[in-house]
Amino acid sequence: MKEVILVTGASSGFGLLSAQVLAKAGHTVYASMRETAGRNAPQVASVAAYTKEHGVDLRTVELDVSNDASVKAGVETVIAENGRLDVIVHNAGHMVFGPAEAFTPEQYAQLYDINVLSTQRVNRAILPQLRKQGRGLLVWVSSSSARGGTPPFLAPYFAAKAAMDSLAVSYASEVARWGIETSIVVPGAFTKGTNHFAHSGSPDDKGVADAYAQGPYAGVADKALQGLAALEPADADAGAVATAIADIVNAPFGKRPYRVFIDPSQDGAEEVFRIGDRMRREMFQNIGLKDLLSPRINA
Repeated sequence: MKEVILVTGASSGFGLLSAQVLAKAGHTVYASMRETAGRNAPQVASVAAYTKEHGVDLRTVELDVSNDASVKAGVETVIAENGRLDVIVHNAGHMVFGPAEAFTPEQYAQLYDINVLSTQRVNRAILPQLRKQGRGLLVWVSSSSARGGTPPFLAPYFAAKAAMDSLAVSYASEVARWGIETSIVVPGAFTKGTNHFAHSGSPDDKGVADAYAQGPYAGVADKALQGLAALEPADADAGAVATAIADIVNAPFGKRPYRVFIDPSQDGAEEVFRIGDRMRREMFQNIGLKDLLSPRINA
């Protein structure tokens, strides 16, 4: 079935890769990004060239996930052009690297806004349409960092991704009776194939950051990054995340997996998540709300 899909944060990385794979699968895909007439103009041109070269229906749309008006306008554009919206891929996010203490509260708040509040803005814009349709799919790009081994100096990002995953879990049961399905994709630490690490932010409090760099934690940052890279198999492909997302979208309604893991480094997240997800299922059964574990098939 051809779906109308909106992918957030699709100027590069998992977002762009997913938009391309989904378009190749025959869907109408909107690669959303901010500043389409500014710094992301080259990405817009690149997407247009890709669309022409491969003969797919891949479009760009202006959408800044940190701005309510921009989110609303972007979603309205997609619906106006197609009369519907079937799938949202919550991919937009940003990473930072450095000692937890060296990040200001304002930086934590900003990262939380980009990685968590952005999904709430988008959901509030799209869910009225999906509820009206009685059918839809929310795909959340989480992170193994929310439950797996957590190396040092990534605290703000880990905290934000854990919050986003928790939000996805709660939303899953609250939209199921509307016929809206949920799938949570859990990538591991891909150090190659995306700009995630290359474009990561740094702490504003340079004094504190220097204290960690020169004191008993000297060398820990480099060792953490090198260790993560060493854990990743040589053949690890960030494109596997995009393929997994496309497989979810292409699966029949009601048969899509609740959670999918793409973690070549095997940091332990899958084992921990499976316990938590099992306890969730048992809780819903025990309180008489088992039906919320699956999307309702509405006529």
